[in-house]
Amino acid sequence: MKKMSDLAYHYGLKMRIYPSSQQKKIIDLNGNIARTVYNKMVAIDQELYQLKQIKLPIDSILLRIKELEKRKNARNMSNHYSYMQDKNIDSLAKANAIQNYQKAWKMFRQVHRTGTPKFHKKSYYLSYQTNAQYGKGTKMDVYSATVKFLDNKHIKLPKLGRLRVAGSHRRIIDKKKDIRIGTVTVSKDSADRYFVSMQLGSDTPFVNKLARTNSQIGIDLNTENFLTTSEGKIIDNPRYYRMIKGRLAKAQRTLSRRQRRAKKEKRSLCNSKNYQKQRRLVAKIHDKIRNQRNNFLNVNSTRLINNHDLIVAENLKSKNMLKNHALALSISDVGWRSFLQKLAYKADLYQRTFIVVHPKNTTQTCHDCGFIMGSGNTEKLTLKDREWTCPACQTHHIRDVNAAKNILSKGLKQLEKA
Repeated sequence: MKKMSDLAYHYGLKMRIYPSSQQKKIIDLNGNIARTVYNKMVAIDQELYQLKQIKLPIDSILLRIKELEKRKNARNMSNHYSYMQDKNIDSLAKANAIQNYQKAWKMFRQVHRTGTPKFHKKSYYLSYQTNAQYGKGTKMDVYSATVKFLDNKHIKLPKLGRLRVAGSHRRIIDKKKDIRIGTVTVSKDSADRYFVSMQLGSDTPFVNKLARTNSQIGIDLNTENFLTTSEGKIIDNPRYYRMIKGRLAKAQRTLSRRQRRAKKEKRSLCNSKNYQKQRRLVAKIHDKIRNQRNNFLNVNSTRLINNHDLIVAENLKSKNMLKNHALALSISDVGWRSFLQKLAYKADLYQRTFIVVHPKNTTQTCHDCGFIMGSGNTEKLTLKDREWTCPACQTHHIRDVNAAKNILSKGLKQLEKA
């Protein structure tokens, strides 16, 4: 049977699961063990680094190095720590934690941005990974592996057994038969809801190729409105966080009061029912904002992909723009980076073309004659200038529409050079 890496098409699937009380305990156990194994790997490598700084051949140090090197293995680590031998622990959860640690080092060596792997803190969110294993001669489908669908409403997972699921998985698994399940992530969010995410692979596409529209579009993302297209269409910014931040602030103040009261009475926060109830309420408000924004971005990105063969956008550096404290809240609330990521993967999925261009002078340039504001005796446009007239050709521009047209022109030139 082919490996996941050998399959031509991949698809991600996330579903909510409804475990029993016993299954919740097993999920929590495996999530905590996965975090512990990762942290053990961090601690081992940090100690090895310190020991290897000693150049003298001291026997005790050499023995310690040998012992630590041997422990960097799931089986040997389990033999050393007896609590990792619990029968409810998935062995693949430990193996995947070690693999994730190795991937973190690989990413550090390639990118050098996020730093070396660090300890994972304990939090209300937890997750662990397992794998769907197929036996020899087993048919490649979603009903034959160690992780499998029992029917449209139930799945089976190692150590957990039968679980009820809810999600949009039917439109995928009912249409296609040659699907292999790869890595499976079981997670619990901060509002104590449980989810399972699957990596699916196949030799045939998961979605049908869209018909050509012979349409090209440039989009300008901004804080005044969400986006403006080169066709002049404007999509307003819904500002989901701003709409609910008053309610969120009130809920967070209540949470803070309950935390102070619990500490004053020397009660553990884990056992404080009122604190935990309020914490889940705050988490659900955050989740509501995230879901609203995610749905808005999905709807608009899908509409652009369906209606245009080519979509061109600016390559915005949100991380740098967030340094402007006057605009940081608006930039965070609008979700530009997520939107560009959705356009990128959906364009690849539906075989459309999506490219990003450098944003330099897209706002300051007249699309008709190419005059750049700020050159000669002219001043650059500011954020307050929503409309302007070109000093060279006297063409009146709506700022964002003109920028979107310039973005599309840059994208077309970039395609010609490619």
